[in-house]
Amino acid sequence: MKNYGLLAVVIGAPLLFACTESEKSVNTHEMAKAQLQTPSEGAVIASGVDYHSFANPDEVKVTHLSLDLTADFDNRQLIGEVTLDFTRTQPANNRLVLDTRELDIKSVTVEGESVPFELGEKDVDLGTSLSITLPAQAERVTVAYATSSAASGVQWLTPAQTAGKQHPFLFTQAQAVHARSFIPLQDSPQVRVTYDATIRTPKALLAVMSAANDPATPRDGEYTFNMPQPIPAYLIALAIGDLKFKAMGERTGVYAEPALLESAAKEFEDTEAMLEVTEATFGAYQWDRYDLLILPPSFPFGGMENPRLSFITPTVIAGDKSLVSLIAHELAHSWSGNTVTNATWRDLWLNEGFTTYLTYRIMEMIYGHERFKKEAVLGYQDLQNDIAALDENDEILAIDLRGRNPDDVFSNIPYEKGALFLREIEHKIGRENFDAFLMQYFKDFAFKSITTDTFIHYLEATLLQQYPDKLDAERIKSWIFTPGIPQGAPVPESDAFEKIDNTRSAWLAGDATAASIDTTQWTVHEWLYFLNNMPDSLSSAQLKELDSAFSLTATKNNEIAHSWLMIAVKNQYEPAYERLHDYLVTIGRNKLVKPLYRELSKTPQGKAFAKQAFEQAKPGYHPLTVRANEGFVK
Repeated sequence: MKNYGLLAVVIGAPLLFACTESEKSVNTHEMAKAQLQTPSEGAVIASGVDYHSFANPDEVKVTHLSLDLTADFDNRQLIGEVTLDFTRTQPANNRLVLDTRELDIKSVTVEGESVPFELGEKDVDLGTSLSITLPAQAERVTVAYATSSAASGVQWLTPAQTAGKQHPFLFTQAQAVHARSFIPLQDSPQVRVTYDATIRTPKALLAVMSAANDPATPRDGEYTFNMPQPIPAYLIALAIGDLKFKAMGERTGVYAEPALLESAAKEFEDTEAMLEVTEATFGAYQWDRYDLLILPPSFPFGGMENPRLSFITPTVIAGDKSLVSLIAHELAHSWSGNTVTNATWRDLWLNEGFTTYLTYRIMEMIYGHERFKKEAVLGYQDLQNDIAALDENDEILAIDLRGRNPDDVFSNIPYEKGALFLREIEHKIGRENFDAFLMQYFKDFAFKSITTDTFIHYLEATLLQQYPDKLDAERIKSWIFTPGIPQGAPVPESDAFEKIDNTRSAWLAGDATAASIDTTQWTVHEWLYFLNNMPDSLSSAQLKELDSAFSLTATKNNEIAHSWLMIAVKNQYEPAYERLHDYLVTIGRNKLVKPLYRELSKTPQGKAFAKQAFEQAKPGYHPLTVRANEGFVK
């Protein structure tokens, strides 16, 4: 590639950057209480310090986990033990501090002998520290424990809450700090571990993990796994259910309940092609296989990038591949996020901004430039909406999360603003040059966790030296450390959407009827742009006309339904409320339900409706969905 040789010379010494500031002499355990408190005004953020973990990896660092767990569906518990291998930065360090949340610690042993341990005070967001006194020569320790039936990172579903209605289902969701609710460990993204596991289940069910899965494994109630690449705790994942497998390509396949298997495999059949073009552009895929797991609709996210096995919501099975950018996004995490990881949750944009940028590129390579332009416009509008709604401090890429729940980091800021920042660099230095940079970046930091400051130093040693006439250090820092979007940033545009603007304007002016609008060539992108840019206030006659012409209340596309139901709530369009109720009680994906609950809560009637739906849906919602929405119905 053009300039690749020069780039390799400039950054040919990755050890210059291959550590985080947190690997320096910061005693995080001694600072823990200070870290976890709301900071005083003007206090400086310590780069690389994880303010959301009690762990002390600077003193004793866990390197490998061996899990042995039994899934007790009757009592909704995972019961068993974990053995943790560790290294000491100094031989005299004899205290290992782990993160836990609502775990019943049965015993702590070294080579079968009990050792002293102490549980700290409970923090509502971060759980409880587990401090273990280690014998001088110890290299591993075993903790026997059981999870709480209400563990924040585990969801237990009854047969009635699954597609097949015959068997129960379990899945975990560890990001951001929920791994500690089902494993005592150092729950910080800067601590990377390998792991192996033995999982025991009812014999009718199959267990899968974010590890090496064998599609041909017999269903015998005991499953073993190995993850040879070091990963942060938030990427450890487990699911158990009535699952079948179907291959989609040489290295790709899908696990799902039998009722969803064929439709999922058809919907996501382009996954192998996505993998191939991403490798060709950004470097080799380093995780062996890339499979998908289709979860029940209560899954709180669109997808979760668990390595080797992305967890996916069924709400994106639209029948026309219109929502498969989610698959591109989770696949892209195999480079940005899983291979190169944010060291703290302040640095999430290094995961999600890079991944969102790669998602747009993958979609463009597979589906063409026109689709890329439309999706970029919709993403930009999502970003603008968040900027309008968020506090200024939450519009900063390197967000200050001290004293807050780390789940608060998730918005369109780390995703879309991060991607827009990278797109500006691409535009300034050229795509081929930026691709060369990214490929080398992924190599230099492979299986490392880095901070925002590390990335800035890397830019200073690479692109800022190569392109001093095109890139400016102060503008880069403005992107990262100031609210909003810098003046002169790229603004995505789509010719197709200009036609939609004209069509919408003509209908609103009464110059065209809804029935006369030709939508035969519209994709989900045109529909979302058409609906999302309607005025807040529409008359009952206008709403009835749209619904009659396009059957919007009955649409099977969950994204289009979301946009339509938002319009219905804003205008109290009661013919859509039966669908709205069904939508809220059958889908647990926060992106789709949270805006509806928020909008409903703005009126007394809406709040009463929301409360009724929430109480009915709550038993099937994931704990993260409950937490995200319960405030709207109080």
